[in-house]
Amino acid sequence: MANLIDGKTALVTGGGSGIGRSAAIAFGAAGANVVVADVDEAGGKETVSLIEAASGAATFVTADVSKAGEVESMVDAAVAAYGSLDCAFNNAGVQGALSQTAECTEENWDLITGINLKGVWLCMKYEIAQMLKNGGGAIVNNSSNFGLVGSIGMPAYSAAKHGLIGLTKTAALEYARSGIRVNAVCPGPVQTPLVDKILSAQPDADDIIDSIIDREPIGRFGQPEEIATAVVWLCSPEASFVVGAILPVDGGFVAM
Repeated sequence: MANLIDGKTALVTGGGSGIGRSAAIAFGAAGANVVVADVDEAGGKETVSLIEAASGAATFVTADVSKAGEVESMVDAAVAAYGSLDCAFNNAGVQGALSQTAECTEENWDLITGINLKGVWLCMKYEIAQMLKNGGGAIVNNSSNFGLVGSIGMPAYSAAKHGLIGLTKTAALEYARSGIRVNAVCPGPVQTPLVDKILSAQPDADDIIDSIIDREPIGRFGQPEEIATAVVWLCSPEASFVVGAILPVDGGFVAM
């Protein structure tokens, strides 16, 4: 993937860990100037250090994507740092508390949809405005395999991720002729530090892990780097005819 987007500016939200960190590192390896955004300052700055250690260029911006003012400032900071905004991976998201639909609290619903759906809309709102000034760009939104199928105990999460797919397709149609390509990836279960922490806290962690692997046609968890590779490709000239695609990167889960 080296030099696919050399000299471009790439913004990654939720870049302080997991898939976001891997994507930010992959953008740096592909030659992009990377803007890492996160509410986690320590994690975000660590991602910047990893990119710089590999001779890449990166900067950190603190941003809560559920707040319009912070999103606008984030995009402005990217342009101030590197002169443009060419690629964006809207990855920031939360899982929230697990509960069935009738037991899901309004607070939990608002938290999850506020970040996972409204947050992506706010990011696109300001990213697209800047990309129109540039004459084009590429945006990838991070949905989920649970944006394509339902998931028991995750009503707000699944609703937000389904909504994100509709939002992606709509924006893709609206801006395709303006040179802005909008697509989404739908990861399956990915082995990140956060997922490891959540699973290890469960008393029946081994059984849960076994059941996840049993449901995966490929027979294993995905790795963050596997999602990152798809994201960078979607932002690269090699994907120039890919518009409004909803790409499962899930080991075959939604093919069942």
